Amino acid sequence: MIIPRTEAEVTCTICGSPMKTKRKNYRYDAVGLPGITLKDIEVSRCPKCGEYEVAIPQIEDLHRTIARAVITKRERLTPAEIRFLRKFLRWPGVDFGAHMGTAPETVSRWENGSTPMGVTADRLLRLMVAAGQPKADYSLETLKLVARLDPKPLRLGVKVSGGHWEAVAA
Repeated sequence: MIIPRTEAEVTCTICGSPMKTKRKNYRYDAVGLPGITLKDIEVSRCPKCGEYEVAIPQIEDLHRTIARAVITKRERLTPAEIRFLRKFLRWPGVDFGAHMGTAPETVSRWENGSTPMGVTADRLLRLMVAAGQPKADYSLETLKLVARLDPKPLRLGVKVSGGHWEAVAA
């Protein structure tokens, strides 16, 4: 069981006995990626029933750190890494597929390993994670229109307003 906590004294949630806390390495399987080890963190174990708890500080920062490590590796993304990054972006499979320009079934195949993710989609996913959550003004509806409309050159007026450039009608 993983429980973020700040208390020094830990009591077993199963039997109520005091738990013994030690700093140790812990294999972190909760994100679904093999090979993630948290170094030197508090793990409390009940000597009576064997229950254990792990104190993981700043869990969102931990997940950001893991995501950065995944997107900077040289090899292609594995199915588990694709799933982790999709969840990191907080997208259900349907929305992820729409953002990637593919069907939800394709996302499922990428994540279960029956179809490898192509190089272009791999790069796109890494860039999406590197950029963070998509901005509200570049919505899924905008992406759907992009896929349907024929190419047309942009006509754009740009002016300085309040010390910053701003797009205006051409």
